[in-house]
Amino acid sequence: MSLCLTQFTKQISTLFADRGNLPYGEEISQTQHALQCATFAERSGCRNSLIVAALLHDIGHLLHDPDSGLDEDMRHEERGAELLRALFADSVWQPIRLHVAAKRYLCAVDPQYHAALSDASRHSLQLQGGPFNDREIEAFLRAPYAQDALTLRRLDDMGKDPQMKTPDLEYFYPRIEQALLAAN
Repeated sequence: MSLCLTQFTKQISTLFADRGNLPYGEEISQTQHALQCATFAERSGCRNSLIVAALLHDIGHLLHDPDSGLDEDMRHEERGAELLRALFADSVWQPIRLHVAAKRYLCAVDPQYHAALSDASRHSLQLQGGPFNDREIEAFLRAPYAQDALTLRRLDDMGKDPQMKTPDLEYFYPRIEQALLAAN
């Protein structure tokens, strides 16, 4: 398949090639996780912006020093959103910015959700501030794109299967390109 890649898509390809195979506390790599989340979004019939958000939601992890420990909150959601803000519409980067807040919200309102988190997600939840309090719950629900962030969070939770087969990164390039064009 011949693609006319934008500079950003080339950078994403390089970033995933250089750091995407690093573990991050789950039994799969960052690349596998991103591809699984995007695949689930596509299979669920999500609009393109949310599929791209699912693919790129943890890009902030790829920007961190791989020798950084797992014992501090690296604020990957903010770092990733900041990178993507200048390139994509709000419908891509806002759910990314809010996907950790969505986890904190779900843990506050749904004990079964909290109980079902992976060990790595439970650990990161504590680093990220734990479940929201009542004031934080209300503020989250008023945020634009909160509902998309909740969808993204559910996709994030699903994308942790070491046996799942997905399309490769290049399969999603046209979706990235479409989202980039939609923002301009």
